[in-house]
Amino acid sequence: MPAPYSYCDDPAVPAFDDAAPVAFMDGDCALCGFGARMIDRLDRRGDIRICPVATPLGQAMLCHYGLRPDDPESWLYLEGGRVWRDFDAMARVGMRSGGWGRGLGLLLLIPRPLRDWLYARIARNRYALFGRSDLCEMASPRLRARLMT
Repeated sequence: MPAPYSYCDDPAVPAFDDAAPVAFMDGDCALCGFGARMIDRLDRRGDIRICPVATPLGQAMLCHYGLRPDDPESWLYLEGGRVWRDFDAMARVGMRSGGWGRGLGLLLLIPRPLRDWLYARIARNRYALFGRSDLCEMASPRLRARLMT
């Protein structure tokens, strides 16, 4: 992974407020929509923001970190200038959120090759397994306040 805050030096990444954590996720995936709602419920500090990957910022961040914006393996979590991806990102969000969200940290007990393989299988089949939904349409006012659009 690039150095912390490397996106600040990338002219393709629009300037944004990175003082609070940001989860970059698919805004059309029902599983990601569920994840966004869980962030909204579990984030005790209430400061994790959510950026759909279809936004200019989301696409630029994915490209900066070597992901294609149309690639289903496109879950990033940014905190303190550092980025995590895939299950590592989800585990980090859960551990930061507190409560039973910390249980997501158990994902890190799965050996990395198996964890990466499992994430890729779920991500590539997410629409078939979970369907589609529009995160922005389904968002409650509280969740909508977290969205970076």
